[in-house]
Amino acid sequence: MIYPIVVFGNPVLKKRAEDIEQGTDLTKLVEDMFETMHAASGIGLAAPQIGKSIRLFIVDGSPMEEEDEDLKDFRKVFINAVILDEFGEEWAFEEGCLSIPTIREDVFRPETLTVRYFDENWVEHEEEYDGMRARIIQHEYDHIEGVLFTDHLPPLKKRLLKGKLQNISKGKVKADYKIAIPGK
Repeated sequence: MIYPIVVFGNPVLKKRAEDIEQGTDLTKLVEDMFETMHAASGIGLAAPQIGKSIRLFIVDGSPMEEEDEDLKDFRKVFINAVILDEFGEEWAFEEGCLSIPTIREDVFRPETLTVRYFDENWVEHEEEYDGMRARIIQHEYDHIEGVLFTDHLPPLKKRLLKGKLQNISKGKVKADYKIAIPGK
């Protein structure tokens, strides 16, 4: 099942998501999230982006493997993730978001992170990622913390984007995938 993507302005995107009870069967939801993400040509999707305020996100970097070989087999499920540490030099990359269609901006993030999470089989992992893998995780992790990539932008850039963001929240935006407009 393909879900509509919740867009900027919906309160679920600005709320810290709830932990998921260990052992909960998420098989169908994870399957639907991958289907939704691929239909929208995304490389990551967090549950709040489909209106579910739970600590679950998925990643699949394979569409970017031509730019970065490390992303070839980077397909994972993160449940109840906690970033334990972020370190290394901060670097800029132009990020976009399925919940903020048409806007892309440079975001600075530390190059490396350590994350603890459960996979779809409730096996616990503690792993270190760097480069684009780390960035994709950081972006999706922000979603389960109620943070959007635009929150990382300098105040002037936020002011310049205010009108575009208001238009998105009113549904005045084109997306190549189904979106859910706040309040509709």
